[in-house]
Amino acid sequence: MKKKTFLYSALLLGSLSLSSCTDMLDKEPLDKFTDSPLFWNNPSSVEGYAATFYNLFTGYGNSGGSGDFYFTSLSDDQIGAGFKNWKYINVPASDSNWSSTWDEIRRANAMISSLTTQATDMDEATKNHWIGVARLMRGWQYWDLVRKFGDCTWLDHVPDTNDPLLYAAREDRDEIMDKVLEDLNFACNNIEDVNSQTTWSRNMANALKSQICLWEGTFRKYRTQEENGKPADLEGANRFLQACVEACEQIMPDYTLGSDIASYRAIYNSETLSGNSEIIFYKEYKKDYFGHSTINYTCSSTQMDGISKDAFDSFLFLDGKTAANTSYDNTDAGIMKLSASDGAQHLNIQNLLEVRDKRLGQIIDSVLCYQGHAWQRIAGGIAMTASSGYGICKFDNVNIDPTYRETGGKNYTSAPLYWLSVIYLDYAEAKAELGTITNDDLNKTINKLKSRAGLPSITVDVADAGDNDMGVSPLIWEIRRERRCELMLDNDFRYWDLIRWHQLDKLDTSKNPDIRLGANYVNDPECGLTLDGNYVDGYGNNERVYDKKHYLYPIPSGQITLNPNLEQNIGWK
Repeated sequence: MKKKTFLYSALLLGSLSLSSCTDMLDKEPLDKFTDSPLFWNNPSSVEGYAATFYNLFTGYGNSGGSGDFYFTSLSDDQIGAGFKNWKYINVPASDSNWSSTWDEIRRANAMISSLTTQATDMDEATKNHWIGVARLMRGWQYWDLVRKFGDCTWLDHVPDTNDPLLYAAREDRDEIMDKVLEDLNFACNNIEDVNSQTTWSRNMANALKSQICLWEGTFRKYRTQEENGKPADLEGANRFLQACVEACEQIMPDYTLGSDIASYRAIYNSETLSGNSEIIFYKEYKKDYFGHSTINYTCSSTQMDGISKDAFDSFLFLDGKTAANTSYDNTDAGIMKLSASDGAQHLNIQNLLEVRDKRLGQIIDSVLCYQGHAWQRIAGGIAMTASSGYGICKFDNVNIDPTYRETGGKNYTSAPLYWLSVIYLDYAEAKAELGTITNDDLNKTINKLKSRAGLPSITVDVADAGDNDMGVSPLIWEIRRERRCELMLDNDFRYWDLIRWHQLDKLDTSKNPDIRLGANYVNDPECGLTLDGNYVDGYGNNERVYDKKHYLYPIPSGQITLNPNLEQNIGWK
């Protein structure tokens, strides 16, 4: 059968990719799929069908491909080795972000429909568990579609070629998200309450609900008519924020945060996360069987994407203050020192990292590495450089055999997908936005993260730190700072956080010049790099200019040709 290219072709004609699994690694394709009661009354068959959804959880990537950590450098946190402009400058004819999402919505709808009509011999609890899984995935995919493209069409069935919805105008994105919340609620009430960290569980469903509801609540609260074509919706915002709070409250009692800074790093570089008390759901990789390339990209001769000066400056000093107000030495200039790993002189910032938020020293190396001054993280290792000078060590595990550590597609550390610190951050932010947060709420969430990072606690009356550039209260600003630092380089969080806070102009390189700068090289006058004052200029003559149209992706032109009722998004016409 030839592949169709008209609107929702995947929903109509896409072949079902099915699999059988016992966990995320064991996904052998079934020989044949039969849409019959025999298939849908068999829990193992249904589990095999649902296993394909695991592929949506990218984690660190699949084999040689990039993943959702480190590689997503369109933000104010990273300077790409190559200039990172907006994802779209022109309207594409087609886009997998559009078509692939409809593939998954079709898959979920087929599963819901078949279980509802054909699984007549399956007990209700088991049936509702699997319907819950399908509705969880449908809700997630609709949210992804809405946050990227805005208004869309709600389909709760598998349409045929004559379905009028295929050629209808798009529906209001708020109405779509209300239906997403219904899907999430059903999933959280019906997916089994199990302890597994690698498969569907009620805690995993609540974690996904927390993420989606926080995003939607804050998006509705801060959006503007000018940027998004709709004014703020405080009633809707509060409803989603409260749903986020309730989801977090279901999760938090079942997990425990590690107390030392090593436990922070272990989330990202462990060979397995099985049994980790912070992990809700993770992606397992397996040596010689299923790997990724995240470590390889951060310990190879290919120049890595380093963090920006703007990101570096967001980390507080151990007295809980910014560089402008701290009692510690606030210099950010590296000092030339002999490196034990390669026996050469390099700029070193170890003294600075010792008086800063402890997470910073777990994310970047103490040695600056850059063009003309490469550095080996371990003796005999590969000489590395970073676009900003700040090399990324967060994901590396130097104890892994170099054959696996330094080879693309062979890294086998586990990738966190949902974990406790994210839930703490979601909970604190949602309650702060609702105006219901207390000091006790802070103590059981944000302040636990601060304690692990060596920072003092905050209260609801936290003072203005002096660097708030988002026009929010000092408390919300500090919660946002905590989120940025705790989740630095994680899972594309930062880009989508700026979208939901309606702060996308922070990615404009002229309005926010520190996002284009890297490390301070004043003590290496022979560095030979393009500098802006004492700092490396990571982007040179390249500029990223903010435009309100970037809050949404453009609808692929090929889809509008096939269905003019879709219309184009603001600014892309």
